[in-house]
Amino acid sequence: MKSESPAPHYRMRIVTSLSEIAPLVWDSLVADQAHANPFLSYAFLSALEESGSAIEETGWQACFITIWDGEQLEAALPLYEKTHSYGEYVFDWAWAKAYKRHGFDYYPKLLSAIPFTPVTGSRLLARNELAQRALITALQDLQQAGDYSSSHLLFLPEEQVRLLSEEGYLLRKSVQFHWKNQGYQCFDDFLDTLDKKKRKNIRAERRKVHDADIQFRHVRGQDMQDDDWHFFKSCYDQTYEEHHSSPYLNLDFFLRIGKGMAENIHLILALRDGNKIAASLLIHDTQHVYGRYWGCLETHPCLHFETAYYQSIEFCIQERIAIFEGGAQGEHKMARGFLPTTTWSAHHLSHAEFSDAVSNFLVRESRDIALYLNELHEHTPYKILKHIEASAT
Repeated sequence: MKSESPAPHYRMRIVTSLSEIAPLVWDSLVADQAHANPFLSYAFLSALEESGSAIEETGWQACFITIWDGEQLEAALPLYEKTHSYGEYVFDWAWAKAYKRHGFDYYPKLLSAIPFTPVTGSRLLARNELAQRALITALQDLQQAGDYSSSHLLFLPEEQVRLLSEEGYLLRKSVQFHWKNQGYQCFDDFLDTLDKKKRKNIRAERRKVHDADIQFRHVRGQDMQDDDWHFFKSCYDQTYEEHHSSPYLNLDFFLRIGKGMAENIHLILALRDGNKIAASLLIHDTQHVYGRYWGCLETHPCLHFETAYYQSIEFCIQERIAIFEGGAQGEHKMARGFLPTTTWSAHHLSHAEFSDAVSNFLVRESRDIALYLNELHEHTPYKILKHIEASAT
């Protein structure tokens, strides 16, 4: 599908399958971004599609906006037509209900995000600002021409937030919890920066796992075998079952990323009496570790904290990786050295009255988020930060 050129020398094309773009062409554009991450790679996005995890039948119809200058891919926006709000982690269910109460359809809507992945990264993939603005224009035209209720861009870097704000998009804040490596040489170096109570609690939690005779094995993506993926998938499914929900991702997806982006994958296995009992899957690059999925087939006190957090922190320290993003939500992470971090999304609603109502809601929500962040900062687990805050008062 083509439309009129949104900018001189550019042509716009909607891509309904990533297979329409050569992998090297896509990855070359991604590599050119300041806020690239492994989830933007051709290997990850194509695995979602080819495994059937994020396709029209599951409510994720790809309609990527691409901007071309001749044969050169100048810009792209990962975009999906959504018929529900599952797998997004920025919740707009109340907006959908308000539309329904007033006799309007909220779905389908347009969503720019990585399916099932609450990780900040570039959405307006572009080689220059002109191409970036062409993407926004094309998105606005598509929203209007397709009679969509709204468009949403989730987990944006701040410079793209500013750009979208200039174009009239409503901004929304959320909170995640990230661990930052301060050049630690070992786990005890990290513990020494925490206040006494937090340090004592973490040592007690790790001791419980050790006393249960549980050992850990780290497996790099290049060394993973199919049976590792099968075991991990059983743990992943168990987590969803315990939460009375259905898993978003299938085994084929995991096997595909295992082959397509092995250098970005790290598996942590927990073993007891030589048998695998739990697993945590990390996706990483040289600067970030992303804790994605965890699950266990046996329950033991503090096994989750050790497998999903402490072993991952040790991995960061060993590899000199700066930031560990532990996933969506989770105030309990603060007691384990994670600090609150603001995440951003941008929203454009076609209906003026609903746009005004959502704008008012977001003003109130933003004030609540600010109060929440202030409260969280008052409970920092770090000695130095407490000393700084005490000095400031």
